[in-house]
Amino acid sequence: MQEIASLLEGEEDTITRMSSACAILKRRLPWVSWAGFYRVVGPRTLAVGPYQGDVGCLRIGFDRGVCGTAARSGKSQVVPDVHAFKGHIACDPDARSEIAVPVRDPQQALVAVLDLDSHQPGAFDDIDRAYLEDLSKEIFPGVRS
Repeated sequence: MQEIASLLEGEEDTITRMSSACAILKRRLPWVSWAGFYRVVGPRTLAVGPYQGDVGCLRIGFDRGVCGTAARSGKSQVVPDVHAFKGHIACDPDARSEIAVPVRDPQQALVAVLDLDSHQPGAFDDIDRAYLEDLSKEIFPGVRS
């Protein structure tokens, strides 16, 4: 978190902030196979944004998958076994676990979902959720809980 906060200090462009956070997450968390953002691009639709890893799903409806569930519910999703998650989208057939965290702008509107995947089952827990929720607030300057 300190490395990300230090890097983002003074940077106001949201895409730059998202891209930089993904690069650090992917490099610093060796069990993460994919780290990225799905941006809200229309009514109940997410589109892949800045990310690190193999090609992600291009568009996800709020009614599909772990990211769609996070967007629809407004709550972080920690999924230890993606194959047991009803409606999981297999963008990466080797993914075994996932975490998805809603990202809000300063007006508290949902603007994206931060998504991390791992080829290891049970790779994410509530500690990861808490840190990623804090990180999601760093993407837009001025957003605090």
